[in-house]
Amino acid sequence: MSTETSVGLRHDQLSPPPADGGRPEIVVRTSSRRRKTAAAFWEHGRIVVVMPAHVSPSDRPALVEWLVTRVLARRPGAKATDGALETRAAALADRYVDGVRPASIRWVTNQGKRWGSCTAHTGEIRLSHRLRLVPEWVLDATIVHELAHLLHPDHSAAFHAVANRYPRQRDAFLFLEGYSLGLHTAAAGGP
Repeated sequence: MSTETSVGLRHDQLSPPPADGGRPEIVVRTSSRRRKTAAAFWEHGRIVVVMPAHVSPSDRPALVEWLVTRVLARRPGAKATDGALETRAAALADRYVDGVRPASIRWVTNQGKRWGSCTAHTGEIRLSHRLRLVPEWVLDATIVHELAHLLHPDHSAAFHAVANRYPRQRDAFLFLEGYSLGLHTAAAGGP
């Protein structure tokens, strides 16, 4: 048996909008037959989330948010290229970091513990591929953090004064702490 309901969240609480600026409809289906896994997929131009009926109502919004973010990240054109990162970094730099420009900014797959890194003397910024699945505001906060290292290669008060110009810097830090814990727990075979 399965039930279909509207999501108990506003769409703007779930994840970044698609590249074209529109929001897909999000439908949640619960199933008493489904025991362990939840999934999300495209169906007729909307995102359908299917989860076990036993998932508590208080846990559903976070699960829906995570699954919808993953589906949107996998849509065609969603994976940002290094060129797209350069464009994004330039816009963020102009707005928050005095227009500083990195020599390069790119996705890498060899950062298992860090979200990003900056080599200040060469101006190179590298971002973990794991950030491709986070909300855009978290990615933006990470980029601003790394751009601030081009001005201040340490974590001094002057560095934080620049990095914290991005208004959700603290929220992004907390999000990544939780996301990291979830990745670690999943890798260790936890719930």
